[in-house]
Amino acid sequence: MSVTIKDVAKKAGVSPSTVSRVLSNNTRISRETSQKVRDVMEELGYHPNIMAKSLVSRTTETICVILPKPAEELFLNLFFMELIRGIVTQANRSGYDVLISSGGSEQEEVDAVSRLLKGKRVDGAILLYSRKDDQVVEFLKKNQFPFVLIGRSEKYPDILSVDNDNVQAAYDATKHLISLGHERIGFVSGPPNHIVSRDRLKGYMNALEEAGLEMRRDWIVEGEFLQESGYRAMSFFMNLPERPTALVVMDDFVSLGVLRGLHELGYKVPEDLCIVSFNNLSIAELASPPVSSMDIGIYNLGYTASQALIQSIQHDGDKHLQKRHIIPHRLVIRESSVYTPPKES
Repeated sequence: MSVTIKDVAKKAGVSPSTVSRVLSNNTRISRETSQKVRDVMEELGYHPNIMAKSLVSRTTETICVILPKPAEELFLNLFFMELIRGIVTQANRSGYDVLISSGGSEQEEVDAVSRLLKGKRVDGAILLYSRKDDQVVEFLKKNQFPFVLIGRSEKYPDILSVDNDNVQAAYDATKHLISLGHERIGFVSGPPNHIVSRDRLKGYMNALEEAGLEMRRDWIVEGEFLQESGYRAMSFFMNLPERPTALVVMDDFVSLGVLRGLHELGYKVPEDLCIVSFNNLSIAELASPPVSSMDIGIYNLGYTASQALIQSIQHDGDKHLQKRHIIPHRLVIRESSVYTPPKES
């Protein structure tokens, strides 16, 4: 015979309604009582009927993460693995499951979100990217579905979002290279339709302008967050009549491609080119040489996004909840940007 809520309540010495509140993570229940009830559940082998619970509460206690392109491509970059680790950790602590969905295009992403939310399979969504004129954001806003954006929206600055101050972070990275005496500084950017790419480009340009340094368009290369983008950028940069002596790179994974390209061309880091990258993944420290990188708190980005979304769901979009969360950044300096006098090309 299966164990019921009444059995758990009797064994724990509480009312059945208290057990129900523990199952729904009601904040009115003390941590001690909640733990006591959960210990009894485990002892008796009680498992709640999720389908029945969803019908009563009209919630699924599941959130979805929408990947902005095919998952097999994204998972090549450890940034997304760390981001999702933060999301899943916080969701599990709040009693929520995480469903991951992806699409090969924006329209496919919209279709995926529509199936999940209109089909009442999830309670809300986390978007891992902010893009200009994003169709997914438009769909979620129009249908008033709970969601959180990792990044920022130019069109809807009031939506729930978690981000870094990417303008300031890129400014700080560029200023570090300027402090080493570099005057010819290039920029390896990400996709131009991504807000983070535009914000970091702005920070880079602000630092150059403040220092009275030239900003040249041929020292800026756009690409994807893939090694291949960094590799291709080196073929371009190192063949310029006047090449940069230092680079700000959008992503650690891209910086690996930069290092590979430089090695094949016979150049050394930092002697021939200094590098500062972003994200401070483990691969930055393990690279040869270790790469200086801006730590943007990837895990905290995911954790805070999950927390903010679940709070919004549980409080039914309370207007008094904080809408914009900014995660601090810090530069971790390694061998790729130690002082070396800029060489003449």
